[in-house]
Amino acid sequence: MFEKLKNAVEQAQHIVVIQAENPDGDSLGSSLALEELLGNLSKEVTMYCRVAIPKYLRHQQGWDRVASDFPFKADMAIIVDTLSNTLLSKALGTEGVRHWLETHPVIAIDHHASVESDLSFPHEVIADDNAVATGETLTRAADELGWEITPTAAAALYSSIMADSLGLTTDGTTSDSIRAIARLVDAGVKPSDMEAKRRELMKKPVKILEYKADLIKRIEYLCDGRLALVHIPWEEIEEYSDLYNPSMLVLDEMRLVEGVEIAVAIKTYPDGKLTGKLRTNAPIADKIAGYFGGGGHPYSAGFRIYDDYDTACRELVTVTDKLLNEEAT
Repeated sequence: MFEKLKNAVEQAQHIVVIQAENPDGDSLGSSLALEELLGNLSKEVTMYCRVAIPKYLRHQQGWDRVASDFPFKADMAIIVDTLSNTLLSKALGTEGVRHWLETHPVIAIDHHASVESDLSFPHEVIADDNAVATGETLTRAADELGWEITPTAAAALYSSIMADSLGLTTDGTTSDSIRAIARLVDAGVKPSDMEAKRRELMKKPVKILEYKADLIKRIEYLCDGRLALVHIPWEEIEEYSDLYNPSMLVLDEMRLVEGVEIAVAIKTYPDGKLTGKLRTNAPIADKIAGYFGGGGHPYSAGFRIYDDYDTACRELVTVTDKLLNEEAT
């Protein structure tokens, strides 16, 4: 399964690891793990993401090494945790990046092999439907290819798996996921230390807690209470994003409201752009995002569109209602 990855890495000297433009715990953890794993193979590694790493992820040591300028001197790319063209649109809109991707080896590593890639440049896909996170796929790859999992790599892979599995609690978590965590603990991860660091850096200013209360008051419940929706306008993005990602303040709690199956936070920008972040209990997040040209995984996905907010909400209600009804039959 991993021979193409092995061969491409062996032939490369400088590798760029690319995250989607909605970086999360899995994508960042996978990038950091590859930086360590490939660095130990004497490869030069540049981690790249066209958008800034959100503050809620900065408990992962090494986040500040993620570059926003594309390393054109690299000779191959590994894309982690996405197969969606839309979630790389800023990178693809950067002068020279599309041409580079069209003329260099590219491997996309993901989980959920059933998600079809729509990346608009030549690439190979490595995906595993049995993995709960890209970090789990990479743990398997490292062991099968004989790459040393150092304590640093293990910590990054652990963060990746725990993030996408919500602490090994989602439906996608399998006995293999738990074995992967055990493997990483054996490699030097101390879960108590990881959690202590995460909690310390997750502390919020009083201002953010007060803003969270305002967001909670504004949540709308649609589709007979199965869809929870919150709108975050540009003025609030501008005021609060540097302190904490507004969407992440409330999404998980929205998803835990009785009767709610789909939680969505929509941000609106001055140029007419809307971004949607989804967290779900029903395995249809990727399908909802796909309706809007986005992508992701069954329980976590995102999209970016140019439309007015009211129209987008009407379409969101229609597609959510349809998919939930199909899921129930």
